[in-house]
Amino acid sequence: MYEFKTKGTCSSRILFDVEDGKVKNLQFVGGCNGNLKGISALVEGMPVEEVIAKIDGIRCGMKSTSCPDQLAQALKSITSN
Repeated sequence: MYEFKTKGTCSSRILFDVEDGKVKNLQFVGGCNGNLKGISALVEGMPVEEVIAKIDGIRCGMKSTSCPDQLAQALKSITSN
């Protein structure tokens, strides 16, 4: 399981697995519970690169990032290694 500490969002951490290039067991710690459970359900089993392409750069209000954008950053951090 990967753990990513978020920056600039209400959620504090993102926990997830990647199996065969697909996102699995995604959990956000903190943040907007219903919305983040929805995002988790929507991306379950989706290829990492497809998730990044869909959510990278999404902003929350006036913030420069969002929980979905932080997920994209987390996924990028493991694919660049």
